[in-house]
Amino acid sequence: MSHEFTVSGRIAKPVAEVFEAVVDPKTLSGYFTTGGAQGRLETGATVTWDFHDFPGAFPVEVIEVVQNEKIVLRWGASEPGATYKTTVTMTFADTGDGRTLVKIHEAGWSETPAGEKAAFGNCEGWTGMLCALKVFVEHGLNLREGFYK
Repeated sequence: MSHEFTVSGRIAKPVAEVFEAVVDPKTLSGYFTTGGAQGRLETGATVTWDFHDFPGAFPVEVIEVVQNEKIVLRWGASEPGATYKTTVTMTFADTGDGRTLVKIHEAGWSETPAGEKAAFGNCEGWTGMLCALKVFVEHGLNLREGFYK
């Protein structure tokens, strides 16, 4: 079985607002992709994400987008020398009290110590993304500004 994980968090904004903050490259660049995002997340698109902590733009394949419900992405495994891709599934659910539950599941790393280490690293990264998303959409603050560079 390959390595995988799920992280989740609740954001005090409606689903449509939270979802848009992820699919819109300008907004995503305001709190997550410290080097910028190019391209809106739409089914069949390939976009690029750039991070100051991992320089160089990453191609991100957008496998599926279901408006206000789900985003499925594939990108190169962050394992050194890896030639395979992992799959990221983000889901968005109304909690019934004006908040949105966001879950991010990533799977597909190799069953090696290097694959395990890469999975843990991405788990940390997606947890940080959820924290940054929450603070950005709730309070307009960019937690990652100056954090990596």
